[in-house]
Amino acid sequence: MTKAFDTELTIVGPLRSPAQMLAHQEYDGHASVHDDATAEKLGLIGAPIEGPTHFSQFDPIAVSLWGHEWFERGCISAHFENMVIEGEQVQASAVQVSDHLAKIRAVKADGTPVLSGTITLGPVHPTTELDSRLASSKEPGELFIIDQLFVGQKSRAVTATMGFNEHNGNLYPFSLADKLRHITEPSPWYNPETASASPWHAAIIPFEMASVLAAKCPNAGEVRGPAVGLFMDLEIRMINGPLFVDHEYAMEREVVLLGQTKRVEYHYTRTTISEPSTGKPVCEILLNQGVFKASFAAYPGN
Repeated sequence: MTKAFDTELTIVGPLRSPAQMLAHQEYDGHASVHDDATAEKLGLIGAPIEGPTHFSQFDPIAVSLWGHEWFERGCISAHFENMVIEGEQVQASAVQVSDHLAKIRAVKADGTPVLSGTITLGPVHPTTELDSRLASSKEPGELFIIDQLFVGQKSRAVTATMGFNEHNGNLYPFSLADKLRHITEPSPWYNPETASASPWHAAIIPFEMASVLAAKCPNAGEVRGPAVGLFMDLEIRMINGPLFVDHEYAMEREVVLLGQTKRVEYHYTRTTISEPSTGKPVCEILLNQGVFKASFAAYPGN
């Protein structure tokens, strides 16, 4: 059928006020960038809300495009542009450019960009935001914080679950139940008490919490420290999803890229979450973590 109009479908979500849940985060024995005092030392305007928090605002948009298959074969791929401080509002939007691809962005109430990227539907995904960024990468040059890492380096394999009331450790000092009390887009599919009516008849893990599950996988190699890090890019790709609450998964992480900018050294890792009994992949999480050069006392020039 010939299209009556060439206008691309645009979906704009409501303004939301995401919550800061990492004020008490610790790693390597020290506070993180999400701590007000640490953020101030780095010259930031305040302690930022964790980037994946904003992913939830795209779930209703993606479900309106692709239905519940979004949680089975969907992929959100984003570059974080500006930090959001608790009390600021964020609005998500998407422009569908093909059957299985939409360009996304999130902005603050004043129009300041928060993130940009893509949402796609598999199993054969169009080129994602992070696909493009990896393809355009350059040689990293001399490194001083992540110099012990190398491409292809792998973690040990582990198994882990995400229980509904389970505390997720120092990196994520809250439970899934805690998160659902603050999540910007609540869904009965996330709660074991109401999820029997979901398409899978069981509670699923929200997209934004997939990276929390992945954090239970050991690091692939060591980063020098103490130093303060942040998320720069993140892609969550469901392959045979969704991820289920209280279900045991196998996980392994691999370093896929090293690089640096003027302010940070960074590395991309891919964490594969699989069914332990079959080895069948369920989800892949591609994360670009930066480390502030100014936060590492032994960095040349500091």
